[in-house]
This record gives sequence, structure tokens and C-alpha cells, in this order.
Amino acid sequence: MSPQEKVALVTGAGSGIGRAVALALMAAGFATVLTGRRREPLEATARGGGHSLVVPADVADPAAVEALFAAIKQRFGRLDLLFNNAGVNAPAIPIEELPVEKWTAVIAANVTGVFLCTRAAFALMKDQNPRGGRIINNGSIGAHTPRPNTAPYTASKHAVLGLTKSTALDGRKYDIACGQIDIGNADTGWAEKFKQGVMQANGEIAPEPVLDLDHVAKAVLYMASLPLDANVLTMTVMATKMPFVGRG
Repeated sequence: MSPQEKVALVTGAGSGIGRAVALALMAAGFATVLTGRRREPLEATARGGGHSLVVPADVADPAAVEALFAAIKQRFGRLDLLFNNAGVNAPAIPIEELPVEKWTAVIAANVTGVFLCTRAAFALMKDQNPRGGRIINNGSIGAHTPRPNTAPYTASKHAVLGLTKSTALDGRKYDIACGQIDIGNADTGWAEKFKQGVMQANGEIAPEPVLDLDHVAKAVLYMASLPLDANVLTMTVMATKMPFVGRG
């Protein structure tokens, strides 16, 4: 690692938004730690170029997160950027039919995972020299407005917004900035359903436009490029004509 090189951690870096952001960070000169539950997709991201370290981990597992951050400290000695991106969803079924274990899995990955990584990042960032760093949470349009039959995901993303605000406040004394990017209809593997048609608030099924992942990566890079005395608290990046403004 060169003296000028900053260190980033991307969770869920093996696919979709995480992969796109990790590749953009590596291209921008960040030494990038790639984590996720499966090694093979992470290795594929690493082959995209740049300085990277692959450390498979389940962010909902406290022991795995502890080992992940120990590896970061041992290899780089610091962390400048954490992109809390890893997350899961539950089947879009009525809440009365949703198994409890599906709810628990979403909350564990989307909320507990963000908390565990943020807690570990605080411990590292507050004591490193130079002190501080930046945390960017991947929220969602669902952090503000739900889709039909998305109670677990919507609840988890509302919780992430609360974590973002608390982290932004509590990080001040350590020079840790925290912001959130809320992404609407990014063109990932999940986005195929939008192109084919998804349920609207009135019960109709309709296709929706999607957003190129390159725009998401550029938005995260902008947030990451700011000095620590400036912060984007929340940013919404969405397909212009998707039904968010006026949803319902």
C-alpha cells in the first residue's frame, strides 16, 4: 500500500451494486477489501483490476465480522471507507403468510450486519492515524416508501436510515462521517422483475424503468471523495420515471 492509498471495505462485493462500487473504488485507487458470503464471486470481482483483498464473511455473524476487521487491521493498519452494502430480501407475499425465519434473516443481514460492521469500523477508525473515516450505508427507496408485501425489507431499510443518522451524530467526536445512498431500480439481477412487471400500490402489475449501475458507482465515489469535514447525509439516485415520487 502506498502512503497515499486509502483503504475501503465493500460488503456484498460479489455481485450487483457491491461489485460495481468495488470496481469503481479500485479504479479510483482505493485498496479495496471485498467481503461477502461466497469466495468465488469475490474472486471474480478482484480480477476486475486494482489493489484488493478478498475476505469471505457473513456480516450477520459477529465472529465473522470480528475476523474480517482483524484481517483489515493486520494487512492495512487502517480503514478509510466502509460501504455497508450487503443485504437480502424476503418473498413478496402478504405479511400474514410470511414465515418468521424469513423476517429474521432479513433483519439479521440488513440491520444487524450494518450495525456489526459500523461498530467494528468505529473501533478501528477512531484510533488510527490520521484519525477518522467515512461510512456509506446502502439504504433504499424502501427506506422512505414501501412496495406492496415488503414489510421485512421496508422495516430493515427504515432501520438503516436510523442507524445512518445515529452514526453520523455519534461519529462526529471521532472524525467519522456517515451518509446513506438510496437507490431506486438499479439494473442488477434483481432488476429483471422490474422490467417484466411488478405489483403497484393499486394492485396492478406494471413494468418499471431501471438505472444503470455506473451511475450508482459514480454517486458512491462522489460521496467517498469528500473531505471528512463535508458529508452527504442522504442521496437518492433513481430511474427518473420510476414510480417513487407519487407512489401510491
